[in-house]
Amino acid sequence: MLLEPGAFETKSVAQTPPPPRALTTTADRLLRAVREISGPLAEIISHGETPWASITFSGARHRLVLRFAGSDAVSDGENFVAALPEHEFRLRRELVADAAVTRVDHELLPAPLMEVECEILLLDAE
Repeated sequence: MLLEPGAFETKSVAQTPPPPRALTTTADRLLRAVREISGPLAEIISHGETPWASITFSGARHRLVLRFAGSDAVSDGENFVAALPEHEFRLRRELVADAAVTRVDHELLPAPLMEVECEILLLDAE
C-alpha cells in the first residue's frame, strides 16, 4: 500500500523562511536616482554623507564623485552637469533642497575622461 506524502499534516517539517527583504536606505535611493540621470556609462567612484540641520529642517549633505570614461560617457557627463541643478528628484520621504556641481575635471589623452563632483542636500520630509 502506497501513501501520498501530501495527504498528511506535517507540522514538524521545518519550513524554509523567505529570505529577508533588503531595506533600501535614503542613500541607496539617491544613488539610484543619480544613476538614472547620469547615464549607463557613469561610474560612481565616491559617495559621502554628512548630517545637516537648521532650526527648522534636518537631513544630510551627500557628496558624490562620478567618472565618465570614453567619448560617449563624457557626452553623458556633460548632459549630467547641465541637468543636475534643475532635475526634479522623486525620493520617498526626502526633499532635494539643493543639487550643485562643485568640480569638473576633463582629460583628453590617452582617452577622454571626465570626473564630476556634486553635492546634493536632502531634507527629511517627515
